Amino acid sequence: MWAAPPPTYKTYDSYLQVTDLPEPTREGGTATWELIAARRSERSFSGEPIALTDLSQLLWATQGLSGTAPGFELRTSASAGALYPNETYIISQAVEDLPAGAHHYIVPDHSLGMLSEGDFSEDLAQACLEQDWMKGASAVFVWGSVVARAAWKYQNRAYRYLYLDAGHIGGQLQLACQALGLISCNIGAFLDNEVASLLGLDARAEVIVYITAVGRGG
Repeated sequence: MWAAPPPTYKTYDSYLQVTDLPEPTREGGTATWELIAARRSERSFSGEPIALTDLSQLLWATQGLSGTAPGFELRTSASAGALYPNETYIISQAVEDLPAGAHHYIVPDHSLGMLSEGDFSEDLAQACLEQDWMKGASAVFVWGSVVARAAWKYQNRAYRYLYLDAGHIGGQLQLACQALGLISCNIGAFLDNEVASLLGLDARAEVIVYITAVGRGG
């Protein structure tokens, strides 16, 4: 088991286009304790667009590279064994300078690779058990866990860590949204295979574990 870890990053042979993200800010902002006190799950989205700089900041705050340790590239969210099995996908619904569609977060380059273009808001809301309020979100974060990335080390226990890691990411995203004056709501009610199909994923190898809708308040 220990001799053959899978690749750390998921790669695609090609994307419809690649969008370089603005450099994230690493200093200043609202005090941590104020953010924790103000954090809420909110669903009253206005449908107004968010800036690409905001999306860049949120992606870095949840899965961006933040440092190194011997044998590891470290990210902003904690992960069991620093294996980072959760891949980040963005369903762009109203983001300035980013086409509507499904995008994959390319962690090493801090960029977004477009997987498919179009308005997926209706299909995604239906896949999330008809939660129509999601249509007003500017962007929807979807995390798919590459099971083998954790299972090669943790075997059957890997499934526990996939969800623990997703929880770390979701909590961090909500605090980052609060810091940017955005609202968010974490979602656990969805049809796994339908969401995977929207993203073109093999649901047997990459399990949808968590979703968060992000945008401006109404």
